[in-house]
Amino acid sequence: MSGLEIAAAAALGATYVDARLDFLNDLVRMKLLFGASLRWYLAQKRDKVSVFNVFEECVRKTPNKTFLVYPEPTVEVSEDPSSVLEDLFIVRKYTYAEAHERIQKISAYLRDVQGIKTKDTVAIDFVNKPEMIFVWFALWNLSAKPAMINYNLQGKSLSHCVRVSQSKLLIVDEEATDNGLSVSEELEKQDGIPTIVAGKVFFEEIYRNFKPVSYVPDHQKPFDASCYIFTSGTTGLPKAATMSWKKAYWGADLYSSISFYSPHDTLYSAMPLYHSTAAVLGVLGSIHKNGTYAIGHKFSTTSFWVQARLTKATAIQYVGETCRYLLNAPETADDKLHQVKIAHGNGMRPDVWQKFKDRFNIGAISEFYAATESPTAINNVQRGAYGVGACGHYGTVATRVLHRTRWNIAAIDVDTQDLWRDPKTGLCRETHSDEPGEFLFKLDPKNIKLDFQGYVGNQSATDEKLVFDVFKKGDAWVRSGDLLRADKDHSVYFVDRLGDTFRWKSENVSTNEVEEAVVDFGGVDLCVCVGVQVPKHEGRAGFAVIKLNNPRKQLDMDKLGKHLLERLPRYAVPIFIKFVDTVTITGNNKVQKKEFRNQQIPAPAGQTIYWLEGTSYKPLTADAWARVENGRHKL
Repeated sequence: MSGLEIAAAAALGATYVDARLDFLNDLVRMKLLFGASLRWYLAQKRDKVSVFNVFEECVRKTPNKTFLVYPEPTVEVSEDPSSVLEDLFIVRKYTYAEAHERIQKISAYLRDVQGIKTKDTVAIDFVNKPEMIFVWFALWNLSAKPAMINYNLQGKSLSHCVRVSQSKLLIVDEEATDNGLSVSEELEKQDGIPTIVAGKVFFEEIYRNFKPVSYVPDHQKPFDASCYIFTSGTTGLPKAATMSWKKAYWGADLYSSISFYSPHDTLYSAMPLYHSTAAVLGVLGSIHKNGTYAIGHKFSTTSFWVQARLTKATAIQYVGETCRYLLNAPETADDKLHQVKIAHGNGMRPDVWQKFKDRFNIGAISEFYAATESPTAINNVQRGAYGVGACGHYGTVATRVLHRTRWNIAAIDVDTQDLWRDPKTGLCRETHSDEPGEFLFKLDPKNIKLDFQGYVGNQSATDEKLVFDVFKKGDAWVRSGDLLRADKDHSVYFVDRLGDTFRWKSENVSTNEVEEAVVDFGGVDLCVCVGVQVPKHEGRAGFAVIKLNNPRKQLDMDKLGKHLLERLPRYAVPIFIKFVDTVTITGNNKVQKKEFRNQQIPAPAGQTIYWLEGTSYKPLTADAWARVENGRHKL
């Protein structure tokens, strides 16, 4: 064999090995991980763990570079696709220096007029706009911290958030005035917490009358709270999750690194700034890379791409069903007229993924999996056709480093839907390839506080997230409450919320799998699948709640039945179906599934429930339900 042939064979062999092990990508990831970790180490050594130090470094290095872009709507944006939407926005831009000056002047107002000092908490209740970021950073400039309030909250939920965060002041955006004033008198009288409504005139007066205040350092520790971000949870009032400086600094830096943010990028996001995706991964991620962040006032399927063009965005951010809504919008000749190269986010369904890339000419999807309170995250920067649907993907080397040292997936007891434990050892076991299990984040059992601070004022909720003695005696982990699976190629996929999965015919039904099959039939905007109890039957029967794209165009129920029977295992095919006009979603475009768990069968007057009779869905009559209820008809 000639030397040329040997070289060719060696190159081919190396290519094959890399394809199998993803070795080169792992080297890139490890380099980026090392860089972010080194920067975090140096920040701690220099007593500069506050991200405000990173922001001020950007101000010093690139004072005239654009920090924020805001396409401000001049009127309420119409959902009429024929509107000339570009004319409805005024694009506001702020350089790093301009933003810094405004931030320092707001700090002066907060300190001198409101008496805000180091370590204080201030509740900020804003819609998406630059002023929210200015107030947020003004608090950091004073070494105080914000509690990020969902501007849709009012009454008891709003007052609870202000109190549990121990805020000294509530600042309400003028666009959320009614909600803020619904609790202002109560907070003032009962707790001595004043409420300020902040509008255009309010900020203009501050900029005109106050002089900038320099940064007030306060020896912040890695596990100290940088801010509080509220999680909606599944029951009860919102919980205040602590966003530590370690996550705000190292977490945002690492995420932006392995997701390939660059100083040349403009990241457009219409996701709410009161959530960690936009606030931490979006704003702080952009700052860590000295980039530009473009603020979408509110998410709109009609104006989303218009705003991406106006801001010259090179990247966009999504959460939940955002990309499905964009995909369901009518196609236009401008769908590919933008500069966006990559979409960052979490919760994109596999059935939407490739279609979204193809229609809008998006080169890459950077999908991640994490939670506000979780100590780490996984991600998958997906290009081409491989890895569609995965929320995490690493090569053999990185998987061995991260798996078990940062995260793991534990097997679930099919009967209790809790962690399975060996009756002899009491320990859990890792899942096999493609076996769904609960995703766990690893902690240092000797210093849990460093990576998991839990929820402010809610010790029971904090304790419920922790689990010990999992894979060996003495270990400690944070529970995600989510079912994920890892395949033999080291890709990790979201399966379902642990509480959403239900048992039917002695099998576990994945509601995500059912919902994707229903939506794939066509004509369906959204589907929510839950399990319902049926007399004379064990487990829970599948119940699909469907919202149509066009309510006037009903589905062919015979074809739907055949489609689902072909697509799903027999036990997973929904027994019942009903159609609704609306499905409640969060500000982050996530479906509020809990609202559909208690379905009434038979249907209340004026409503129709369909049931699977043979291979077709037919209206559930009183006679048919009586046969089911009496046990004469087995589902």
